[in-house]
Amino acid sequence: MDWKNQPKSFWKERLTDDQYRITREGGTERAFTGEYNGNKEKGEYTCVCCGVPLFSSDTKYDSGSGWPSFYQPIDGVNGTRIESQPDHKLGMERIEVLCHNCGAHLGHVFEDGPRPTGQRYCINSASLKFQGKK
Repeated sequence: MDWKNQPKSFWKERLTDDQYRITREGGTERAFTGEYNGNKEKGEYTCVCCGVPLFSSDTKYDSGSGWPSFYQPIDGVNGTRIESQPDHKLGMERIEVLCHNCGAHLGHVFEDGPRPTGQRYCINSASLKFQGKK
């Protein structure tokens, strides 16, 4: 399936209003309100739009930012599941991260994370679906 070229109606039928606003329109959720910010269960976080595994609970940490934070994607910082691009919205320069498979806005990456990568992938809970380990 060509996930990136689906019409708005395709996504509006499958996503909640918040999921659509965040993943398809580049929105964000308020800090400390997301479903997965405090999640400590083991498992994988997949893209809510297309289901591709993006992050592992093994790389999740409490950044204190109010959003789920990871120090690397599931396939590493140079992997192919996440793509990034400059984001100049809100009068500041940030690096936006998107699902490579479907183009969903996930959040932003910052260079103030823990070792071993020094990266903080600050991700909206509404852009993720958690798959717990059994």
